[in-house]
Amino acid sequence: MTEEIIIAGFGGQGVLSMGKILAYSGIMQNQEVSWMPSYGPEMRGGTANVTVILSDERISSPYLRVFDTAIILNQQSMDKFEDEVKPGGVLIYDPNGISHHPTRTDINIFQIEGTKLASEMGNKKIFNMVVLGAFLKIKPIVQLENVISGLKKSLSERYHHLIPLNKEAITMGMNKVTSLKVTEDIS
Repeated sequence: MTEEIIIAGFGGQGVLSMGKILAYSGIMQNQEVSWMPSYGPEMRGGTANVTVILSDERISSPYLRVFDTAIILNQQSMDKFEDEVKPGGVLIYDPNGISHHPTRTDINIFQIEGTKLASEMGNKKIFNMVVLGAFLKIKPIVQLENVISGLKKSLSERYHHLIPLNKEAITMGMNKVTSLKVTEDIS
């Protein structure tokens, strides 16, 4: 099994930390892992993306041009990465701020209202965990207990009291992700 993932959005949405948690989770499962972030100089508001590869075999290169899964969190990322999903692959997105929804008919498209759900849960910072939960429901390539261990590894100890809230957000994402069917390719 090899899963090649791109997670893309604005800085401040937890894009890089979501990738890091996935990478740590893979390490905990004795998988080969690659985590390659890319971001602008802005602290928040600039674009950010991270490529994560999880594999049972040795990873030959962390550089990818096409992906098994794209997790898209803003319109710029949708414009850039929708066409980079392999046919038969998965595109997961939060519709908040998306004006041009995905149109491909040769991929599996899922929607998660991460922004809305995190706000309803009372903490917008767990948005990325809601989205991660959606991914784990669709592609359960890492076990939830390893994700929690990955959270402990990537969060500073002073934030460990938030782990139960993060776990609740992951569960929320698993329960609320919906499949979309594009009926006509208009691209």
